[in-house]
Amino acid sequence: MIGFLIFLGVIALILMFFAGIYNSLVTLKNQVKNAWSQIDVQLKRRYDLIPNLVETAKGYMAHERDTLENITKARSAAMNAQSGGVGAISKAETALGDALSKFLLVVENYPELKANQNFLALQEELTSTENKIAFARQSYNDQVLFLNNKIQMFPSNIIADMFNFKNEEFFEAEEGSKEAPKVKFS
Repeated sequence: MIGFLIFLGVIALILMFFAGIYNSLVTLKNQVKNAWSQIDVQLKRRYDLIPNLVETAKGYMAHERDTLENITKARSAAMNAQSGGVGAISKAETALGDALSKFLLVVENYPELKANQNFLALQEELTSTENKIAFARQSYNDQVLFLNNKIQMFPSNIIADMFNFKNEEFFEAEEGSKEAPKVKFS
């Protein structure tokens, strides 16, 4: 009888061990989803700010039509990429960031625009949003790292394979976007 109880105890411990690993995988997967939703909120905030920024600049930058159109096109492409995977979104966001950087460089040639209070407020809001996006991206990548490590490490990899947990993709900056734009004052 004691041997049977010990056997049941060992089985219960093994089941609790596997349940603990499964629950930790589910928790990590949900943390990745939550971190992604934080990025999504900030990206939508940026999409809402850009038309106001462009509209404010239009009055001052009549000769910079291409620059303004590039921002609008990059914004549309980034919004359309939302249905794609993390890689497509990352690529579109990098293009949008590049277009915004070029726009802000061109703004340096328009001192009246730089002094416009509405433009300054929008620019500050955009800068704040960019910082929040960077923070949310870092948080997302941290959560993806934790989940991917759990999926790949023994013995949790066995449970991950059994329940079809997949590695998540990092939100990485494209090549060339890691360099800060250079501003020339002449």
